[in-house]
Amino acid sequence: MIKNYLKTAWRNLVQNKTTSLISMAGLAVGICCFLLLTTYLINELRYDRFHTNASRISRLTFSYKSADDAEVKTAALTPTAPVPVFKQEFSDVEDGVRVVNYSNMRAAVVQFGDKVFKEKKMLVADASFFKIFTFNFISGNAKSALNDPSSIVITASTAKKYFGDENAIGKILKVDQKNNMMVTGVVEDVPEYSQIKFDLLGNYAMMPRSLTRAWDSSNDYSYFLLKPNANREAVAKQMTNYITKDRPRSNDKMWFNLEPLTKVHLYSTATYGLEAGGNIKYMYILGLVAVILLVLACVNFLNLVTARSAERAKEIGVRKVMGAMRGQLFSQFIIEAGIITLLSLIVGFGLLYVALPAFSTFTGQQLGLHTWNLSWLATALVTLFVLVTLLAGTYPSLYLSAFKPIITLKGGSSMQAGGNMLRKSLVVFQFVVSVFFIISTLVAGNQLRYMQSLDTGINRDQVLVLDIGGMPYSKIETFKTEISQQTGVLGSTASYDSPVSIGGGYSINTAEGKNADFNLSVTAIPVEKSFTKTLGIKLVAGSDLDVGDEQQVLDTAEAKRRYSFLLNEKAVAAMGWKPEQAIGKKIGLNGRMGTIKAVAKDFNFASLHEEITPIVMFPEYDWFGKLLVKTSGKSTAKTIASIQTSWKKFYPNAPFEYHFLDQEFEALYKADQRTGAILTAFTIVTIFISCLGLFGLAVFSTRQRVKEIGIRKVLGAGVASIVGLISFDFIKLVLIAIIISSPLAWYAMNNWLQDFAFRVSIQWWVFVIAGGAAALIAFLTVSYQSVKAALSNPVKSLRSE
Repeated sequence: MIKNYLKTAWRNLVQNKTTSLISMAGLAVGICCFLLLTTYLINELRYDRFHTNASRISRLTFSYKSADDAEVKTAALTPTAPVPVFKQEFSDVEDGVRVVNYSNMRAAVVQFGDKVFKEKKMLVADASFFKIFTFNFISGNAKSALNDPSSIVITASTAKKYFGDENAIGKILKVDQKNNMMVTGVVEDVPEYSQIKFDLLGNYAMMPRSLTRAWDSSNDYSYFLLKPNANREAVAKQMTNYITKDRPRSNDKMWFNLEPLTKVHLYSTATYGLEAGGNIKYMYILGLVAVILLVLACVNFLNLVTARSAERAKEIGVRKVMGAMRGQLFSQFIIEAGIITLLSLIVGFGLLYVALPAFSTFTGQQLGLHTWNLSWLATALVTLFVLVTLLAGTYPSLYLSAFKPIITLKGGSSMQAGGNMLRKSLVVFQFVVSVFFIISTLVAGNQLRYMQSLDTGINRDQVLVLDIGGMPYSKIETFKTEISQQTGVLGSTASYDSPVSIGGGYSINTAEGKNADFNLSVTAIPVEKSFTKTLGIKLVAGSDLDVGDEQQVLDTAEAKRRYSFLLNEKAVAAMGWKPEQAIGKKIGLNGRMGTIKAVAKDFNFASLHEEITPIVMFPEYDWFGKLLVKTSGKSTAKTIASIQTSWKKFYPNAPFEYHFLDQEFEALYKADQRTGAILTAFTIVTIFISCLGLFGLAVFSTRQRVKEIGIRKVLGAGVASIVGLISFDFIKLVLIAIIISSPLAWYAMNNWLQDFAFRVSIQWWVFVIAGGAAALIAFLTVSYQSVKAALSNPVKSLRSE
């Protein structure tokens, strides 16, 4: 019986090549896209789950809101004290570790013999690091690898880079020309799905602040391993109580949070993390897209099979008269659906294998079949086969097997009207999805373009960024003087970190004319003179920093040091002053006393997802991380070569590396751009699948109306009127889809835009373009078959059977 079903099903598929190919093409593309997106989602969702104790590891974050702050601020950076103190104080804490991004703090120039590299992924951590986190050791002992203050652990790729095929253990690496670090371990390269990424990992003891337990500075990342069955929320509350019990100001609120390690990447809203996190909302969006694409492919198959019902009606009637039961017919049609699904699954998996490398490049992730657990992949494919077969085949099988033999043998079908309504509904559904995606893509594209073109108050154009990590102030000044003489250099300045992503958390806790308990949380950044001039930041009151302001800080004993401060408009407004009133006012910034010298126009110093908040700029003398060089943009290659020549003269042991400030700005929106690009690509796929189904339906529709078309031509109907007649039925369905999808798309994208502090409004023309594009695409899809039918010879179509 099964053999007969298979043979009949195969003959039927071969006999109807067009239908079969359209069904298979739609299903194969749908399955491929579903698996591609699922691979991406698996990669994002498995972040940090490879650690043995992942479920017990938490990251400490700090939240703060003073009485004078408008909103709560949460940061991933913590002081040096929490880890050593809380390990001693709380029994539910099994262990803890502090991690510092050394590459952001220092130059991170590493040398072995004549090999010198500037390392961008160097971390330092407490000796307990490998007791908490699981990284596979190739050589060395995980338990003791960081016990010595001068020890360093490197990855396999780093070992290959410095030592070739030699054994790396025991070799000495010189870091920043002053720290001799012995390699005590080599680990496998850190997975891309880890928030803690490193090429080199040194001991925290190499940092001077390792000797103190401070609560008033935040530069560390703190992780805790909690004991089994410990209550994470209760422990966080204990930590909060510990730091707030002696605080005299009850109006200020501060608290610690313990974030589960496995949720940090997608769920955390804390700023200044080790790396830019993902967004769980985007995972929901892409998961929904994956399911919709698969459903659309199944809808295509369902639509085409039910459309062929009239052609198969007599076959079904004859089988029923010959004694076939409904269950047997159902089995036959399910087997047909299963064959198409199996072939489509094989083709779809082949497309997945071919597409994964390009998709990996497209998304910026290291994706492949290795992303899947082998048993997961096998289970997913089997489940997909069963699910798609049932989803695509059950209704057509029930529909066709229910035909009444007396009616079908007379040439009709008692269920034809219902089938027509179903097919129209499915076409509407397909184009509702397509128009929804077109509108979403247009809105997302507008928002991304808006962010790139928005005047953020900083002139990022042609600004070179050089990492100078801790180079002496005097040497920086001499280097700046040298390059200022070169053609193409318009100006230069230094700052603590990037001006498009400033991360310093400070407080103005003393202000002239304010109460003794005044406290305003601000972002602050040490800068050099000409910072505002070089970056085009406008001053609305006062005057810029000058040499005298720097010398006052540089040459004065710490107790007598007085600072000149530059505040933005938001900061002075939060203090209740107008810009002109603020000039000359005395304030204190984390113990630094001085006066406000200028007020700058508000500028964006963080992601456009966030509102502009108060910021303070002040001169410093001991550490700068970035040198910003404004160039003319003419003969850029020659200008960079000249700067490189000077660099080698001043810093012969440090590799010359640079990037443009615009690149840093664009990196802030990597997740948004990636999601937008994926959405665009799969919008095209959605339209393709919808058009496949529409084309198949057009084929059947014209085939069923062939005699009608012949009669109309004999009576004088022209090609244009016949094309319009056939096309209108489908265009009408697309218009209904546009009406349904437009408000849905508006609602969804309006909610998405709420994540941006600076956003576009959704314009009416977006819906016009999306609707017009969908209607045009539908018309072009149908018109081929319509024109073909209109040009056919009426004599052939009207010939008696």
